[in-house]
Amino acid sequence: MAHTTRTTPARLAPTVVEGTDRRTQLHILQMDCPTEETLIRQALGRLPQVRHLEFNLMQRVLTIIHTPDALDTVLRTIRELGFTPEQASAETPPVAEPPASWWPLAVAGTAALAAEAAHWVNTPWPVPAILAVLAVASCGLGTYRKGWTALRHGQLNINALMSIAVTGALVLGQWAEAAMVMVLYTLAERIEARSLDRARSAVQGLMRLTPDLATVRQPDGHWREMPANAIPVGAQVRTRPGERIALDGWIESGCSTVDQSPITGESLPIDKTVGDPVYAGTINGAGTLEYRVSAVAGESTLARIVRAIESAQSARAPTQRFVDRFARVYTPLVVLLALGIAIIPPILGMGGWHDWVYKALVLLVIACPCALVISTPVSIVSGLTAAARQGVLIKGGTHLEQGRLLRWIALDKTGTLTQGRPVLTDRQILGNQEAARCHALAVSLAVHSDHPVSQAIAQGLTAAGNLSSARPVTDFAALPGRGTQGCIDEEHYHLGNHRLIHERGLCSPALETRLKALEQAGKTVVLLADQRQVLSLYAVADTVKPESATAIRALHAQGVRTAMLSGDNPHTAAAIAAQVGIDRAEGNLLPEDKLRAVEQLASDGTGVGMVGDGINDAPALARADIGFAMGAMGTDTAIETADVALMDDDLRKIPWFIGLSRATHRILVQNITLALGIKVVFLALTVAGVGTMWMAVFADVGASLLVVGNGLRLLRHHTGE
Repeated sequence: MAHTTRTTPARLAPTVVEGTDRRTQLHILQMDCPTEETLIRQALGRLPQVRHLEFNLMQRVLTIIHTPDALDTVLRTIRELGFTPEQASAETPPVAEPPASWWPLAVAGTAALAAEAAHWVNTPWPVPAILAVLAVASCGLGTYRKGWTALRHGQLNINALMSIAVTGALVLGQWAEAAMVMVLYTLAERIEARSLDRARSAVQGLMRLTPDLATVRQPDGHWREMPANAIPVGAQVRTRPGERIALDGWIESGCSTVDQSPITGESLPIDKTVGDPVYAGTINGAGTLEYRVSAVAGESTLARIVRAIESAQSARAPTQRFVDRFARVYTPLVVLLALGIAIIPPILGMGGWHDWVYKALVLLVIACPCALVISTPVSIVSGLTAAARQGVLIKGGTHLEQGRLLRWIALDKTGTLTQGRPVLTDRQILGNQEAARCHALAVSLAVHSDHPVSQAIAQGLTAAGNLSSARPVTDFAALPGRGTQGCIDEEHYHLGNHRLIHERGLCSPALETRLKALEQAGKTVVLLADQRQVLSLYAVADTVKPESATAIRALHAQGVRTAMLSGDNPHTAAAIAAQVGIDRAEGNLLPEDKLRAVEQLASDGTGVGMVGDGINDAPALARADIGFAMGAMGTDTAIETADVALMDDDLRKIPWFIGLSRATHRILVQNITLALGIKVVFLALTVAGVGTMWMAVFADVGASLLVVGNGLRLLRHHTGE
């Protein structure tokens, strides 16, 4: 499979304590194929000190959960397999393995061609024999070494099977074919290694977006360049026009436009000024910015994205788990078939031993399932990386595969379909209440809430002037899905929605009439009340995001229905739903009501996605097959907990994600069909006596090249369907 024969030191990441056990990550440059994974898994799996193993072949990472005293034993066991892991500091980056020299392969190829020519002109047998041995020795010693290691550990991997097949061909006097098979196998390995490196570097390239150096203000006021990974939180950093921003932070001086496409996938630069956040890896425009660092290099938004992608690669998707189980059965069956073909027909007098043993050797080459096993991780990683480039962070191959099954998308309203920045439009005083006093009470409660509606009321009333100062609030409490309450001047007040006032028994026919008129206008109404009566009411209106209607139309075009689940009143919910084309709208929903609504949508087995902010909608997001967190850029919680995090607030990324999921599924099916179909064809040709050993090499490594190249097509996925 795709690896070089040279032994290269591995990089050992720091050991992390997990309870009484330890968690260690190994970066092993040679480990990029199921061949190495199986060998290591079997060897380490026999150690009682090893609790758990996780393999990430695309990034060549092995994660080991082990007892405190097991590390030396683990390292020694890996060395016995032909690897030489060396412990290094956490700051030492993994050194890229230099490309293997091509001249031995050139020598081997020349010798193999010469052996083939000698065979065709019927030269004495020592000539093609010597040329064949020279070819095998020039490019195949690494394969033999790995094959012998596998056999010693009871493994029949591709190196062992290839070693047996080539040796058998030499014993049978098939000199030219043995030489050509080893040359073709080695050449295909090199090409496949380059293809896999492309998928691998696509993820690693995300981290290379951040510059190594940044200009930092020193205590004496001077500016000096420092390594980005040595700059602490709170430092002041300057970014000149055209430079990449090195760290996350908040702008303290200057204004500019910033290209955030490396993180969000946004096509247009964003205007930035004092107080706005900036993110590592983004590109500064025409102005100079000075910002205060808010996160060290290893905890930047970009670093967390990369960690999330790498973690997602470690979790096997459903198709990958199926392929792994199939491969464990497939190889032994084909090997047994090869043994049967080598022994049974000659014993039954159906031909000579030479011909049947040759056919068995061809089958051994076909037996390795590398193409089948490598096809799924390459496709999944390509899909995850393509999504990250578009600002869609997918937390695992499982979610990438499940996206194609979604038939309902449920959406929160505020901040999802709408801007989430409502403005105060109406304020009405009821009865003989004093306006200034009511407004002051409302502001006093509103400023304690981070809900957009409360913030709009506080800002709107404050901006109107003629308002006495806000008063101290004690016993303040947020009432999810209802509003807030608190004690002011030793009296209890509520600032909440229609539902809250109704539950408190404070509604009246006259009040209902006022509320209905405002709600039918698409406005959200909040009421101020004491324990006896409603004092005043306030109406706010939110604006729909420009892209919301486009996203809903795209979902409908994909056959996905939409539902809006809002805590707002039903009239407002219906007005917004009609404006953007939502199929179904429900209002006055508490968090538990949204959960029940999602369960109802999923009751017939339909795949349901939920889009929200990840906090108020947490129960519904957790219940949905896929939870989408909006506006996750810079938000630790969303990046860590969401199934899919949209790094900007663009709802159009959801139909794009579903399109990517469907494309990934198509390619997975194509790859599995290719890998199995090619082997079945050559298996039949071999049994029929038509297949040759060099054809079997093409059946194995040729199929690997096809599925890797096909999987890499996902890196270029830009449209939904």
